This record gives sequence, C-alpha cells and structure tokens, in this order.
Amino acid sequence: MINPIRWFQVQNVEAHCDIPCGIYDPITAKMAAQTVQKMVLRIQALEPAGSDAASIAAHANTLSRYVSAKEEHAEICKHELRVLWADYFRPEHIEAHPDLHTKVWNAEKLAGRNKQTVDMSAAEELVSVVDEIATIFWATKNVEYSDPNAAARYGA
Repeated sequence: MINPIRWFQVQNVEAHCDIPCGIYDPITAKMAAQTVQKMVLRIQALEPAGSDAASIAAHANTLSRYVSAKEEHAEICKHELRVLWADYFRPEHIEAHPDLHTKVWNAEKLAGRNKQTVDMSAAEELVSVVDEIATIFWATKNVEYSDPNAAARYGA
C-alpha cells in the first residue's frame, strides 16, 4: 500500500506576512536596536572575574550570554528592516524619500557591524538610524513619529 503522507510533504517556511497583511511597525526593529545598545553597555560594564575557576566560569557565562543576545538582536533588527523594505515600502515611498534605499542599506550594514564589535557609538547610531527609518515609515501613513517610551524601555 502507498503511504499517503509521502504525497503531502510540507516544508517549513518563515515569513512575516507575504499575503500581505498590512500590519507593519518599525518598533520591533527599534527594540532590537535598543537591546543591542543595552548589551554593549552591559558588556562594557562587566567586571573582570576573580582568579578561581568558579568566578572565571561565571564571568565567561555572563559575557557569552550578553554577546549572544547582542548578536541575536542585531539580526532581528536586520530582519525587521528587511520586512519593511521588501513587503511594505513601495515605489511612491521611494519617490517621496529618495534616500530610503541608502538608509535601509546602511542600517543593514550597521546592524552587521554591531554583531561584529562591542562599540557603543555604533549601537547608538543603529538606534538613531532605525528612528530615521521609522520616521519615514510613519510619514507614509501621515503620522508624525515619536517614541516617548524609548528612554523608559531602555532603562538604566
């Protein structure tokens, strides 16, 4: 007997919304960029370990978790920007904002640089560039962009 399950093999795919659903918001990219910034702050503030094995292991564990979170969120930021770029922005948005291609491309490169380094100025620049893209995004909806909760979300 032929196994019918072989007829209907399904592959897993990932997508934001290729329907398109029309639900887009650059806040996810912003929160990811802020997480990168926060991890850089924590990495730079991490105190050196003691000389015993347990202290060294604890330090290495904490450092590796901060680095992992920084890199993961830089990649999330890149992904969210690509979703906006590929699925939301249309030719009329480019006409109204001719530097949009360059802004998104530079933001992608900057997110990659943040994965490679521990550089607070690069992390701050990433947050700023995401804000610039968010400003353009919301302008396409005739909404003035602001993020009044940014400082509270970032915290101390």
